[in-house]
Amino acid sequence: MTGMMLNQRTSGFVGTPTVSKSTPRTTMRTTFTIESGLSTTARNNKRSRIGKKPISVPKGVTYDLKEGSLKVKGPKGELSLEYPADYISMKVDGEQIQVDRTSSTKKAREQHALYRTLANNMFVGVSTGFEKKLVLQGVGYKAAMQGSKAVSLSLGKAHPDVCEFPEGVTVKVDSPTELTVSGYDKAAVGNFAAIIRSKRVPEPYKGKGIRYADEVILRKEGKRK
Repeated sequence: MTGMMLNQRTSGFVGTPTVSKSTPRTTMRTTFTIESGLSTTARNNKRSRIGKKPISVPKGVTYDLKEGSLKVKGPKGELSLEYPADYISMKVDGEQIQVDRTSSTKKAREQHALYRTLANNMFVGVSTGFEKKLVLQGVGYKAAMQGSKAVSLSLGKAHPDVCEFPEGVTVKVDSPTELTVSGYDKAAVGNFAAIIRSKRVPEPYKGKGIRYADEVILRKEGKRK
């Protein structure tokens, strides 16, 4: 009677309770692993989408490729790169350079796409170069060249901030509130642009400060009266 009363509460009718047999969790996990895709060995042997792309050598650019080192020279300048030959290999394939990893270890898989990107940035930098545009927003904010190796930033402080250019980087003042940082080394260009931006980071209420031209500042609502 107790079993029938319990059955009435759970199923809504009187009768003998039935227990449904569920699939064991181990079987479900095995099925999911098989349906999810590749095995561990296949994943380790799979090449990176970025890393397996060949690097095109632009016209007017020369390079010297040796085991563990790459030197690139072009119209904009000259760059060099040291890469771990234990994990990464670079080979010339016609007018292209193919970057590959020498093993399936975790370290090699992590560095495959990294060194392919670094090498590709070298060829792009010495041929066409990189640039970062910055915008000054604020009352009285302006930029001006100070000689040929520095830029002066008036940002509402007692004294202007003077930033000297590192080697291989140039700055052009397009207007009192617009700057263009350019150079053949992508890392140096991005680093110097970040230094300029750090002199007055944009605030979220009115957007005053130095921001990248393509940067979107998330605004906050001010206090209501």
